[in-house]
Amino acid sequence: MKDELLYNIALTQIPNVGAVHAKNLLSVYGEAKSIFKAPRHHLEKIEGIGTVRAAAIRSFTNFSVCEQEMLFLEKKKISALFMSDDDFPQRLLNCYDHPILLYYRGNADLNASKIIAIVGTRNNSEYGKQFCEQFIGSLKNEDILIISGLAFGIDTIAHKQSVKHEMSTVGLLAHSLDRIYPAENKNMAKQMLHHGGLLSEFISGTKPDRENFPKRNRIVAGMSDATIVVESGKKGGS
Repeated sequence: MKDELLYNIALTQIPNVGAVHAKNLLSVYGEAKSIFKAPRHHLEKIEGIGTVRAAAIRSFTNFSVCEQEMLFLEKKKISALFMSDDDFPQRLLNCYDHPILLYYRGNADLNASKIIAIVGTRNNSEYGKQFCEQFIGSLKNEDILIISGLAFGIDTIAHKQSVKHEMSTVGLLAHSLDRIYPAENKNMAKQMLHHGGLLSEFISGTKPDRENFPKRNRIVAGMSDATIVVESGKKGGS
């Protein structure tokens, strides 16, 4: 199992090989380990791979980083969920560009019967705050998992109200599980581990860089049965 996890992590770390490429490779070879052992001329024929990506796969040697990640996961009791695992969010499999590997801390069922995403602006109005609080309060007796992005504003209100009403809530992170951003949400994030959890596709050491937020948002949308946008700017991420 450790050998399998090593290659699964490595598959996510190959330069220029994204989630869609990885899925194409897995559809041909079945497992990550076989991809790294495949002949270069065979790899080049896989849809979307070509000469550059085939070369990147064959020349990949950064397995030490993957081994360090496995130690980190074990130390922090983080689960690595591969796309073929039963615990992997099954709704995400309907998205063509879903991650192949997710990192998870928590106790919520990521395949709950009902999942609602509640998202919105970091600069919410008082009306937005009140609506979010009342809306989540109206769901407190339902068996619903609330997910959001742990950002300032609407996201924070959604998570905080879910914890208040002892509802399961999972925060989708635009960075790795070795940090919390914004830092002001650290205490709330700790509470969420007992009332839901934290989920990320990013390997440890990944900062909340700008390009990671759209990646995070696709998981929020892909995991949920419905997405409630409370408030957003015209160019907002929501």
